[in-house]
Amino acid sequence: MPILKAPPKQLKNATIQVRVEESIKLNLESYSRFIGANHAYVVSEALKLLFKKDDDFKQWLQGGGNDDGHKDNRGVSQVE
Repeated sequence: MPILKAPPKQLKNATIQVRVEESIKLNLESYSRFIGANHAYVVSEALKLLFKKDDDFKQWLQGGGNDDGHKDNRGVSQVE
């Protein structure tokens, strides 16, 4: 058994740009300082948690992720 462990495999990263409310930005900065991590890590882990916990999303995704009845980015149903 090696004394040193191999470094974790580096995942391919992508860049996104989003606009959020000022209060969310301030909380993101505070939470990042609180856990000693960068903003990208906090956002990535929060999204992973969201995707893992949202059973409706998982079911929708397993169904092929079709657009039937999903809401747009304003929370308005696109299919009535």
